Amino acid sequence: MRLHRELSREIERPLALAIGFFDGLHLGHRELMRETLRARKPGWRSGVLTFSNHPAAFLRPGTQPLLLTTVQERIDRFAEAGIEECFFVPFDERIASMTPQGFLDMLVTQLGVRAVAVGETFRFGRKRAGDVAFMRSYLASHRVAVTAVPSINLDGERVSSTRIRALVYDGDLERAEAMLGYGYELRGIVEVGAGRGHGLGFPTANIHPPEKLLPRDGVYSGVARYDGRDYATLVSIGTNPQFGENVRSIEAWLRDFRKSIYGRELALRELRFVREQAIFASIDELVAQMQRDLEAVAYPGFS
Repeated sequence: MRLHRELSREIERPLALAIGFFDGLHLGHRELMRETLRARKPGWRSGVLTFSNHPAAFLRPGTQPLLLTTVQERIDRFAEAGIEECFFVPFDERIASMTPQGFLDMLVTQLGVRAVAVGETFRFGRKRAGDVAFMRSYLASHRVAVTAVPSINLDGERVSSTRIRALVYDGDLERAEAMLGYGYELRGIVEVGAGRGHGLGFPTANIHPPEKLLPRDGVYSGVARYDGRDYATLVSIGTNPQFGENVRSIEAWLRDFRKSIYGRELALRELRFVREQAIFASIDELVAQMQRDLEAVAYPGFS
């Protein structure tokens, strides 16, 4: 996939373009990707226009949400969806001040767009003045087709990045993954930690938190992938209240694993909430609870 950092390209071939932020690239977003690919005619290219920062980070600094995907994850998912060109640009004063007409003119003259796919509630231009009706009317004179993709509902609930963020935040990863259409993953480099796990009989891998939304604090069962192999895992997300810490961390105990992997990457997926973090009356009680937690990863397939 060709990655553009500016809103311009050599117009060698017409472009079918999807527009949006696409955090998570969930079920609804992927339907929009499919519509973009369907609109592409022989000799055309498929593309996506998105932003490297959430628009709220520029418009209302401090109110932007934590995201479901890192920058690299979002780019990778565009490529996996079959997109050939990605315009990955900052949402800044230039974008925020564009009139709806100016934005559409840019699509045609600078990107060579001949077909556009957006969500049915898509707004654009200064103060969000443009909508799908205006886009369709204005681009008709340029012979650009516009497809407005309806929202997708799952079990009577609208699929949206906002809703999925709430599910992840609450630790309901199973429901979140149903809306995403894939497993929510935490991937990071293993760092040196306090070393308490070894003393307690549960050596853990401390993972540098990725720049994305973490599930609620607690203990989770899951699957850890290292060097091409999967391991049943228990994961602690939180501040280690037993030891009076105040910085959130991710610690993973891998079943049947004895290697030192500092500086290597570990991926965690299929996280399922087991229990809240707690402060125990003694270290012995903490260890006893950790022994009980092992039941969450004592299942066939990881023996």
